[in-house]
Amino acid sequence: MRRRGFVAGLGAACAAGLLSGRGLAADGGRVLTATDVHVSNYPTVEAVRWIGETLARETDGRVRIRQYHSGQLGRESEAIDMARYGAIDITRVYGGALNNAFPLTIPLCLPYVFDSTAHMRHALDGGIAATVLQGFGTRDLVGLAIYDSGARSFYNTRRPLVKPEDLHGLKIRVAASDIFIRLVRLLGANPTPMSLGDTFSGMETHMIDGAENNMRSFHSSRHFEAAAYWSESEHSRAPDILLISQRSLDALEARDRDLLLDASRESVKVMRELWDASEAAARQAVSDAGVAFNTVDTDAFHAAARPLVDDYLRDAAIADIHRRIRAAA
Repeated sequence: MRRRGFVAGLGAACAAGLLSGRGLAADGGRVLTATDVHVSNYPTVEAVRWIGETLARETDGRVRIRQYHSGQLGRESEAIDMARYGAIDITRVYGGALNNAFPLTIPLCLPYVFDSTAHMRHALDGGIAATVLQGFGTRDLVGLAIYDSGARSFYNTRRPLVKPEDLHGLKIRVAASDIFIRLVRLLGANPTPMSLGDTFSGMETHMIDGAENNMRSFHSSRHFEAAAYWSESEHSRAPDILLISQRSLDALEARDRDLLLDASRESVKVMRELWDASEAAARQAVSDAGVAFNTVDTDAFHAAARPLVDDYLRDAAIADIHRRIRAAA
């Protein structure tokens, strides 16, 4: 979307009252607007809800959060711009959607950079998260927290995928991320950028053959009703990132600003507990629904993805974070 079109659309949205109640409330309190494309009980939505409850409790209701989940205020790419312009306050965004504008997020999204969820959490908690979050200040945003987004694998309507060759000729939905577009192309499939909300109908109408995502989203989006094959490639653990508009943060009193920053950091623990429980429940639910699971030739997938990783490691800043992540394995 061109900036002019975005600003015009934003003005229309505000005029329609979609963002009414933002900023100062009638009682003089501060209301922060938070958005997420995921459903109400998704772990990232619940973690931000926990932040809001903490703020309201610690400030006697003087600062609170109003949430718009399930994509009520648009797609993630739109939410990023809305936060930058100060039209909304807080948004949770998938890391891959941030790569072009914020290159320090790239190492987190490279294929097979994390060996496991434990490795990812250890690396992030060991200083990687702080390094990446500091990079958002260049474009009117502040990084609040980095959340889990699970291990991403391929699912499709046609067949089990064991080797990269099994992807050849398939049309695979990807997020609008250069890394994932290039990865899917390297694996021999045809990458098709598409919003999460359009993916189900895309598979039903055979516009695409499948997609790649985490188990929790596979379940909550009901994609398992269209795609009967889940292949455990676990090619990425690209995390989610919680952001706030710089101007929104600056508008808070110092004590409230510190409280929000502290609560956001603490919400990572809350989110991880919710994630682990809901991911296990989602796996059981899609298994009960008849989805076929299969392992893959991990070495073959690693080898196919390696040229992509090597290309990005030509950048010194990306290579440094990548080295620190691997050292934490």
